[in-house]
Parts: sequence; structure tokens; C-alpha cells
Amino acid sequence: MKNVLVPIGTSANAVNTLQYAIDFAEFMGSNVYVMQAFTLVTKAGSLANVEKIVAESTTHQLDEIVSQVDKRDVSVTITAYNGDVVDGVRAVDEQYGIDLIILEPKTTDIREEVFLGHTSGSIIKQTNIPSLIIPEGNTFHAYKNGLVAFKSGIVNHESILDTLIQFKNAFKLYLNLLLVKTPRYKPEDLVLNPILESLSDSLQTTENTTTFEGVLEHIQTNHPDILIVFRRKRGFFTKLWEKNIILKREFRCSIPLLVLSVKK
Repeated sequence: MKNVLVPIGTSANAVNTLQYAIDFAEFMGSNVYVMQAFTLVTKAGSLANVEKIVAESTTHQLDEIVSQVDKRDVSVTITAYNGDVVDGVRAVDEQYGIDLIILEPKTTDIREEVFLGHTSGSIIKQTNIPSLIIPEGNTFHAYKNGLVAFKSGIVNHESILDTLIQFKNAFKLYLNLLLVKTPRYKPEDLVLNPILESLSDSLQTTENTTTFEGVLEHIQTNHPDILIVFRRKRGFFTKLWEKNIILKREFRCSIPLLVLSVKK
């Protein structure tokens, strides 16, 4: 895992999230790229260097945030992007090749009832880069136990498992697979992909209305350090991702959440 991207918003928790990312990167031997997007619409006759001035101001803000963390021996590169944050993520990925995005649930939304804010939700929903969501209050430590929740053992694109393999190997992660049989499951959903099965240290099957309900039922008994889900058409957030914002009454998670995706 070579390159990690940390999109920075206006949240007061930005410094903690960046420190988590740097500590994670030190463990994994990764580089860190810190990005903040800004939107500047210039009118005819405006100063030609306005964008440059705003970009420099944004870069200065990022410098201030970076100055508050312990960079250890990790390479940290900052970049300001004029435009939508999702486009900014794609631009940084195109330039550097991003393997993982580390972000907090709410980069800009301050509403208490929100778990996943509009900006973070947009990044996860509209990009094809695996993401690690770090709820407030978490500090990095090597993961020991992971809970992988899914409702179908079918894996159409096995590259979606690449990040899971990297985590498994790097952390010597004990993986408990939780297969949730939802009301419309098909018999083939109960057959595990061979690679996914090979990563498993234990397998549990449960019947619930949704995958999330299955997680709630088992998370207290498994005590995982990290929850791992799939971002796919029949994945964990199928209905939740119909919109970018996810409320706490729909989903709440206090441990790191790794969202696996196919990197295209």
C-alpha cells in the first residue's frame, strides 16, 4: 500500500484524522497526500491571479494543520484543488495513484445526528478507491480482529479483495466472516468465493432483514477492532448509499470502517 489520501475539510477533528492516517502510513510504509478542495468562480474582469491567491491560502491552511501533527518519518505532501472534492480526489489519484482514502465521517457537516456527511459520503459513493472511515475518538493501533460483513459470497471482481488481503497480511489480522442471509437471498449467495474463504479464520451465518442488523447482532460478541464491508451493488450500504448523507439512526459505528471497492 504505497499512497494514502486524506481529504481535509473544516471539521475540528481534522488534525486527529490526519494523525491517525500518518500513524497508519508509518505502520504500512505508505506516503500520505493531504488534499483540500476549494471552489472559486471568477467573473469577467476579475484578477487573473485570484485562483493562485486562494490556492496559496488553502495551502497555508493545510500547512497549519500538518504543523500540528507528528509526521514521524512519513512523507506528507499537501495539495489544494479548485473544484469539487470528488473531482479533486480523482485528480490526485490520477497523478499519484492512491491505494486508500482515510477520512472522517463528517468532514464538513456538523449536525450531531449525521454519521456520514455529504462530502465524505460523496467521496465513498462516487469514487472507486477503498476507504477507511475513522470515527472521532479513535487513535491508531495495529488491528487484531476484523469483522467482514456481507450478504453474498459471490465476488464478481476479485480485485475488490486486494485491500483486504493487504490488511490481512500486514496486521496478521484475524478475520471473522459474517454471512447475513437476508430475505431475498439466493442459494448461490451462500457459496463463498474461494479467495474470500481462504482469508477467513472463522465463518458465521445469520439470518436478518439487513446486513446491518446482522452486524449489530454480532459486533458485541466479536469485539472487532475494524469493521469491513463491500461497496458493491448488493453490498452493505445498498440502500443507505441512495443518498450521500447517512444518519446515525440508520447506521452508527464507533470503530474504523473499511469500505472495500474495485479500484479501476
